Amino acid sequence: MGRSRRHGRNSRKRQSALFLEKGLAALVLGVVMLAAPLFVNGSPVLNAVAQGVRIPALLAMGIGAVLLAVHALTRKPAERAASVQAPALDEQPPALASWSDDVLSRIEWRRFEALVEALFAQAGFETRSQSHGADGGVDIWLHSKNAEGPVAVVQCKHWQGKPVGVREMREFLGVMASHGLKRGTYATSSSFTNDALAFAKANGINAQDGGSLLRMIRHRTPEQQAELLAVATEGEYWRPTCASCGVKMVERSPRSGGSSFWGCVNFPQCRATLPKRPCPAPTTTST
Repeated sequence: MGRSRRHGRNSRKRQSALFLEKGLAALVLGVVMLAAPLFVNGSPVLNAVAQGVRIPALLAMGIGAVLLAVHALTRKPAERAASVQAPALDEQPPALASWSDDVLSRIEWRRFEALVEALFAQAGFETRSQSHGADGGVDIWLHSKNAEGPVAVVQCKHWQGKPVGVREMREFLGVMASHGLKRGTYATSSSFTNDALAFAKANGINAQDGGSLLRMIRHRTPEQQAELLAVATEGEYWRPTCASCGVKMVERSPRSGGSSFWGCVNFPQCRATLPKRPCPAPTTTST
């Protein structure tokens, strides 16, 4: 997929360069042909020839102008890509040295999923996940050494402020049933509505909100907590990942003005975007 995208971009670049080259050549040829009468020195024959090429000269200049216009239009996607700006260095948040109440709000959704997966791995499960693409409602598959196939599934929602409702919980139960599983965990950095919690309890779903995840982490050994923090803050942990392409997104500014947002680096092939949230103020609560 990545190779075909690069091939497509390179093909458009070559085509745009060809329009530029041919357009300039036609424009120069037309100018030279129009300027020919200046160099014929009054010769009747040469003057007649110069006058005869006037119309072809104008035609060549017209063709050159059209090719240059096409070149300008084919450059627009490249100019849009060039307008993508990486975050300024001063926007990079400070390093997170210990667990605190706002770690879950600082990391992006992919790091949150990796953190939840690491929690289950520490608990003795063999885990399997995928970094991007359609997941069918399952973010993490849990396997046991004493059983064949998955024994449970995990769905993660890295939401801020918005609670997970009963609709999302019903959908997750449907996913569990489709795989013949009676065990599942729904993990969120946010919270659950009362209806969602009641539904989860009635259907054997382990609901873990941000607070309970942090309490779970704080019950781990210092070494395990450090390992989990390293997973959560790996790389540019604050920069979101494109859910479709699995690559880090970049800061993008609207051409018409307005607030910046996160966009996929594979634009215009991928038009995935995410709103750019302000970085929360650090807290002093620690382990």
